[in-house]
Amino acid sequence: MAAKGDADDPKGLIRESYNIDGISPEECRSIFVDWALSIPVEIDTQVAIGTLLSRYGTDAPDHPMTGVLREGLTPGPAKGRRGGRAARVPPSDGEA
Repeated sequence: MAAKGDADDPKGLIRESYNIDGISPEECRSIFVDWALSIPVEIDTQVAIGTLLSRYGTDAPDHPMTGVLREGLTPGPAKGRRGGRAARVPPSDGEA
């Protein structure tokens, strides 16, 4: 049995999304989440997204998946973000 994808798209989900006529941005987001969950831990997702954008987005700049991939490159919340009580109570001396 031949593999469906490669290291950047193990299941071929992103590739296939570009082949679906009339796919919506919401469907692309759902596929993107499935793709993100299928990426091996050792793969840098930002690099993989950049590779996929180069591979597919150049020829289809207006495709909904291209937009979703671009959103995926947008930085998320800052690392070290604290929630709950830790966000409301200032740290005491010696705490980060």
